[in-house]
Amino acid sequence: MFFGEKTHQKTSACTMNTPKRVFVWPLCTRIIHWIIATSFLLAFITSFFYQWYVWHICFGFIFGVVLLFRIIWGFIGPHYATFKTFQLSLNALKYYFVEKIQNRWRTIHAGHNAASSWFTIIVLSFGILIVISGLVVQGIEDASGLLGFLHPSYFQFSTHFMWLHSVLAYTLFACSMIHILGVLIEQFYHKTHMVFAMITGYKKATGEDAHVSLPLHIFAYGSIALCLFIVLHVKSYEETFLTQTYVEKRDFQAENSAYKQCSSCHKPYPPFMLPKDSWAKLMQGLENHFGETISEHNITKADQESIYAYLIAHSAEDSNHTLALKTLQSLGELRPLSMKKVPYWRDIHENVVLPVDVKSASNCFACHKDFEYGILDKAHIRRP
Repeated sequence: MFFGEKTHQKTSACTMNTPKRVFVWPLCTRIIHWIIATSFLLAFITSFFYQWYVWHICFGFIFGVVLLFRIIWGFIGPHYATFKTFQLSLNALKYYFVEKIQNRWRTIHAGHNAASSWFTIIVLSFGILIVISGLVVQGIEDASGLLGFLHPSYFQFSTHFMWLHSVLAYTLFACSMIHILGVLIEQFYHKTHMVFAMITGYKKATGEDAHVSLPLHIFAYGSIALCLFIVLHVKSYEETFLTQTYVEKRDFQAENSAYKQCSSCHKPYPPFMLPKDSWAKLMQGLENHFGETISEHNITKADQESIYAYLIAHSAEDSNHTLALKTLQSLGELRPLSMKKVPYWRDIHENVVLPVDVKSASNCFACHKDFEYGILDKAHIRRP
């Protein structure tokens, strides 16, 4: 009974209840409420850890799914869940706070009060914008996910959308903390048992019991099942519809037969990782190539010139890869010979702790399994 639907006999769609105990939130509504809260929280937390990026995408997408459900639920759902019962006038909001301060034991309305009405609208509006901007960031920055096809045309705007996504997320997080504070005040100061309302479904209030029809139950539990399916799908498959990449898997060694000779000592790096001048300095200093001497006995002069021309033609300046763009932006006038000297590279790897068997920070292939093919998006990082 604690987690279940109401057990008393129902005489109509909404029956009068005892004054201080009203069944307001059916089980399906409560589950959706907690999925909204936990999916946002988990998406927020996982955003700080690159190794959990796939789960950040997963929980963010689930957040979007349940928000879409909640919007539809606001039009067709049970009485207290519908938008038409919300108190959205400024006078109602003012009256709510004035009465809250002046009357500790005020009468509680069974549905959304003015503050929770406004908070619901904030969650839905900011939440949808967060999900959309997140999908856009993933698409234009990493060229992956549902909007990965946008990358070639809009990759240069990734920083702007990331800023928008972050501001919206932090704003909603702050609003959520205020909401939780308000609920705790209701629980412990006003003694309204507000916390338990979203656990048991009952509120100490005046009003009528809510009822959910069978079609609405099917719709609600179908949405809940969809969220569970998404989690299981992401857990079961290395690449999903949420993380599929739109980056062309290029075989750089096949594009230039001479470039393949570099792999005799090390795995070749994608040419777009460094600017033209860096490749020029590197190829003009082969007599001291990171402590090794590269002579015509290793690579013929003709092949050296072929490699040089290939690197220059496919350098960062001629690529629409996000890494190339951000590398150039962070370098300014600098033209290092190594990615480890690139400010952007150092920033994104600042908190990465290298496993012992990786040995060197230049061993990009340890975490980026398809590095040599130019696949570097966060969704395809695999820690050894």
